[in-house]
Amino acid sequence: MKSSEICSKLDLMIPNPKCELHYTKDYELLIAVMLSAQCTDKRVNEVTKVLFDKFSLEQLANADLKKLEKLLHSLGTSSKKAFYTKEIARHLTKDYNGIVPNNRHYLESLPGVGHKTCNVVLSELFDEPTFAVDTHVTRVTKRLGIADKNDDVLTIEHKLEKFFSKQDYNKLHHQLVLFGRYICTAKKPLCDKCLIKCNEYSHK
Repeated sequence: MKSSEICSKLDLMIPNPKCELHYTKDYELLIAVMLSAQCTDKRVNEVTKVLFDKFSLEQLANADLKKLEKLLHSLGTSSKKAFYTKEIARHLTKDYNGIVPNNRHYLESLPGVGHKTCNVVLSELFDEPTFAVDTHVTRVTKRLGIADKNDDVLTIEHKLEKFFSKQDYNKLHHQLVLFGRYICTAKKPLCDKCLIKCNEYSHK
């Protein structure tokens, strides 16, 4: 299927895609995306509502790690995530007066912030054309035949960049995530609600 056909069908199924993580400040998005590793956005939103109500960025930078761990416990790997949260807050406060910069090199140097997290932040905050390849995007692109079965996330990212027009990257990123999350699911995909027909073998 051509890229234009996939775009048209995604526009019909998911016409107004957006990030499902809740945030009101740029640093809240950065921390929320980091916290979402191996965790659902819904659970992260429940936790960050309490976290960001309780702590400002400066307070996070000086927070007691045990208190942060307790707050983040339900997200899994809470000791690491507590440390990352505090360190991100500390670095942003010290280096950029609490502002998240449009600087990939700097963002990827922060504890707990990898390539995928950086892509989400750059796309969402600065409208930089990027594809953040998570488990949903990985599954969907392989089922669509854009990527091969054994491709890693960076290979998938490059293939998506070649397959689609750059101007569509950010919208498509959200659409592919939501498509994989709610329609082309890992188990029992909702093929009757899908306008994009994959090969039957790709769901096995």
